[in-house]
Amino acid sequence: MSHTIDITKYVALRHEIHKHPELKYEETQTAHLVAITLRDLGYEVTQGVGKTGVIGLLDTGRPGPCIAFRSDMDALPIHELNALPYKSTVDGKMHACGHDGHTASLLCAAEALMQNKAHYKGKIKLIFQPAEEGGAGAKAMIDDGVLENPHVDMIFGYHNRPGFEQGYVFAKPGSAMGGDTSIEIIIKGKGGHAAMPHLARDPIAAAAMFINNVQAAVARQLSPLASGVVTVSSIQAGSRKGINVIPNDCSLTLSIRSDSLATRDLLVAAAEDALKAACLTGACDYEFNLLLDIPALINDAQATDTALNAFKQHMPNQLIEKIDYMPTLGAEDFSFYLQKIPGCYFFIGNGLNTAYLHNPHYDFNDALIPLAKDCYLSLAASLLS
Repeated sequence: MSHTIDITKYVALRHEIHKHPELKYEETQTAHLVAITLRDLGYEVTQGVGKTGVIGLLDTGRPGPCIAFRSDMDALPIHELNALPYKSTVDGKMHACGHDGHTASLLCAAEALMQNKAHYKGKIKLIFQPAEEGGAGAKAMIDDGVLENPHVDMIFGYHNRPGFEQGYVFAKPGSAMGGDTSIEIIIKGKGGHAAMPHLARDPIAAAAMFINNVQAAVARQLSPLASGVVTVSSIQAGSRKGINVIPNDCSLTLSIRSDSLATRDLLVAAAEDALKAACLTGACDYEFNLLLDIPALINDAQATDTALNAFKQHMPNQLIEKIDYMPTLGAEDFSFYLQKIPGCYFFIGNGLNTAYLHNPHYDFNDALIPLAKDCYLSLAASLLS
């Protein structure tokens, strides 16, 4: 690999994106900046994929495989509490997960990849994805054909990991991140007077029974060798102004995290069984509505070995490791790509003492930009030389 890149340019670009965060499917300004940068580098650019996604294609003109590298672009509805010169300028929105850094990393790699074009065969597709944060943007881009024309043979991406040593590169074959299944529940009872519950059907009592019983799904139905959790993340019923009133309805939301499709199916079924039992006892009806379903991220074993071997070969002085544990049950919709084609989603340590993801004090570590660039270059050199 030979290239000369001005890293400060991409640090500045990251800071610019950080100052102007955009939520899922609103990433028009970010997408425009990405598209301009890619065109200036000589890429064939396609915009509006999956609504606000961008694709940059590098065609070497020589026959060979097509590999893809993916970054996410969206921010979160969190108010930033950092005192940074590039602090978010939008109240209630910030890049609290590092997607600004992921985007800058891939654009930095884009310049280096184009400089090394003569050394490659085949094609490289750069995917800048919207709506990773709860919007299933990966699925939207897949539905719009991101993995076709040309067909992608293998895909890679990365996420920064606070709490791990800066620059530590690691990956896990198999289940590497959790699935995220969000469910809305409405328990339908019959309102009445608090002093006469026998004339009502109390949805709050049914909800309380459900909340207690649903945890047994994890404790007693899920294998202790599997990973999963059921969290009741919200509950709304009644009013403080009507303390003597039993309400008609009670609504709840569930966040179910799982390490596999089998775990997901078990926990979803168990949650509905617990709800059904509670409503039967309380003489209530219910609705059980699926809001979001991101599958667990399952890295292809061979692609993971390919990535780690490439990193070790081309970055011999870097701390690189295959791990055998799931670093998080947090979800990542890169999993949708991995359901279609082989690939690997790897991690890079953001620093031991940096604020965690989705925290108002979080900030991406700019030192990761050149390292992530080298990871992408290593993959291109190993797979396309």
